[in-house]
Amino acid sequence: MVSALGMTAVLGGCGSTGSSDVTLRLVAADYGDSAANSSKKYWDNLVKAYESQHSGVKVEVSVYSWNDVDRKVKEMVDAGDAPDLAQIGAYADYAAAGKLYQASDLLSIRTQADFLSQLADAGEWKHVQYGIPFAASTRVLFYNKTLFAKAGITPPTTWSELAADAKALKGEGVKYPYALPLGPEEAQAETMQWLLSGGKGYTDDIGTYTIDSAENVQTFTWLKDELVGKGLTGPVAPGKLNRADAFAAFADGQVGMLNGHPTLIQQAAKKGVRFGMVPMPGRTGEARAAMGVADWMMGFKQHGHADQIGDFLDFVYDQKNVLAFSRAYGLLPVTGSASNTMTESDSAPDQALHPFLDQLPTSELYPVGKTSWAAVSAAVKKQIGQAVTPAGSPAGVLTGLQATATEADSDDVN
Repeated sequence: MVSALGMTAVLGGCGSTGSSDVTLRLVAADYGDSAANSSKKYWDNLVKAYESQHSGVKVEVSVYSWNDVDRKVKEMVDAGDAPDLAQIGAYADYAAAGKLYQASDLLSIRTQADFLSQLADAGEWKHVQYGIPFAASTRVLFYNKTLFAKAGITPPTTWSELAADAKALKGEGVKYPYALPLGPEEAQAETMQWLLSGGKGYTDDIGTYTIDSAENVQTFTWLKDELVGKGLTGPVAPGKLNRADAFAAFADGQVGMLNGHPTLIQQAAKKGVRFGMVPMPGRTGEARAAMGVADWMMGFKQHGHADQIGDFLDFVYDQKNVLAFSRAYGLLPVTGSASNTMTESDSAPDQALHPFLDQLPTSELYPVGKTSWAAVSAAVKKQIGQAVTPAGSPAGVLTGLQATATEADSDDVN
């Protein structure tokens, strides 16, 4: 992978913003898994390059783990001292509270136009963009090539083929024929991918929650009856299986198939697992859409500095910098220029991301533009596993989640 240390680009023609002695404070999330590849190194080098061309502007960056970063920003805002910039997991609450700059108040037209449209659209609250996409990923179906060869099967393209493959893998003694992580860590992701696979999702085309739609009930009924009920999801109840544990089991060669994002590539490769990746199957063919995920950059209005914030962000989103960050952390570029470059690249790290890039243009993201989403996501994490237990009722659980969503959404009409 390309080192973050060598990634900063010098933008020709950049100079001072015309203001002096301005210090911007940025709070950012850490995408690294060790001190050696911490995001702090990425930001240190990018800031050094930026400041060398902007003598009147300093940028102070504080990097926190994903366990802490959203809370840190909230504490700063609640204390009346918001950062100038935050790169975190959600923006809608701050937008609704009137604390953020609109993206158009900060970014050049060229930068705005370069964002992938579905990511820019997902950054809108009440049809105005406040959330600026920073990193993206999608999900594909990973499968263990060694286990598949042993069972004499090929990657599935429909649900019935997936169930048949899982049955064959179970017959060969595979511990988790299909790993179904509906545990509290990230159940909202696995749930969304299956809802999309069944033809629907959390919301309809105009953003209204439709969690208990007939199609969604049919999807979880199928999961309960055809996978979980037939013992094809492994020894741990899906409601108790977390995503990290499922990924670790895949890397240990104990899983036949599971939904995965780009970080699983390196995790499995380090353990010598031979794996392939295909689009998630749908009920009778390819899923309606893959699930996409984006993390967000935002600018707070409290201390002003809109011109300096915007100028710095134009530098952050330069193609070379976007590519370098994406390559360093195995994530997908959020801009069209960087995405096209990666798609056309024949380097091994870039090619490894091509299956995810292929899914991105038609991917569907969480309804992050709704301030109600946090409450809905928390409810899904807590309750969805019950839908596939032996005594569970898919319709009952989804109806309960719909009631939670409707209540949470009552003050957040788009």
